[in-house]
Amino acid sequence: MAQAGIIAAVRSHDTAALFDWFAANVSLQGISDHVAIGYLRDHGRPSYADIDVEPRRGKHRCPRLRSYWHYYGCGYRKAASTCAEPRLLKQCCVPTHDFRNGRLNQTAYSLFLFLRDIAGGDFVSWIDGRMDGVADDQPNVAMARAEAVISALRNVHGLSDKVLNMTLAELFIGAGAIKPKWLAVGAGMIAVDTLVHNFLVRTGILERAGKPHAYGAACYAQDGCADIIHQLAAVIDARDFDAANPARFPRLIQTAIWRFCAQGEANVCNGNRIDDKARCANIYCRLHARCARQRLTIVSRLERSLSTIEYY
Repeated sequence: MAQAGIIAAVRSHDTAALFDWFAANVSLQGISDHVAIGYLRDHGRPSYADIDVEPRRGKHRCPRLRSYWHYYGCGYRKAASTCAEPRLLKQCCVPTHDFRNGRLNQTAYSLFLFLRDIAGGDFVSWIDGRMDGVADDQPNVAMARAEAVISALRNVHGLSDKVLNMTLAELFIGAGAIKPKWLAVGAGMIAVDTLVHNFLVRTGILERAGKPHAYGAACYAQDGCADIIHQLAAVIDARDFDAANPARFPRLIQTAIWRFCAQGEANVCNGNRIDDKARCANIYCRLHARCARQRLTIVSRLERSLSTIEYY
């Protein structure tokens, strides 16, 4: 985060730099990170400056770009070359950016307008204000502060709970040295992707400790995947791994599960290594003796497949 200039951006309240980093992270969804990063490398990243100059040049006439509230329902689709105001599409600035799909174009503009109109052009102060609005003596104060930030950003087009938890946790933990309150909040933020969800299904943890469900919003509901990870974090002292860690560190638990599964990390527990039509047969896995080795249900497999489809 320091090398990327994000710590300096937080210190100087550089909203433009934070937007550029945030919008690039948002691109890492709906497809493998490798493909998404390759597309960003070849086609460029969303830029606050590129979006900011368009309205000043008067290139658009679309009434939806007047404000964050007007922008709701833009509906731009790259492949179909259409939107909610098709007669104005040729003059619109939204399609001029070569993002991977139209949904990302909408997200970039929705986020830009949010930062301008809701956050008043100062993302750092807006985050501080949302967190400060939660009393210190409130139960589960870190989770309440996380929700105070996420509940507003959740309305930005294309920002799911998974993306918000993933991106904001990195921001809050990374800037923790200069924003101690952010560190406590980021440590408790969990991003449940299909790898984490399927790990909890295969091992039997979800069935024993939570409420079985298909991948999606239920992962963040009561007795869902995120709830289970919070329970695990309550009985695992993260200082055993690094004395600098907070004792309760849900983000560390979630990241450890993800790294155990991810193809670019330990590459042990994922659909490429396991035939989901049968129980896992990897006798060399360090968890083999204690793992339930459950097959993924048809519903889980269908949900995982749908989550990878590109919506244009």
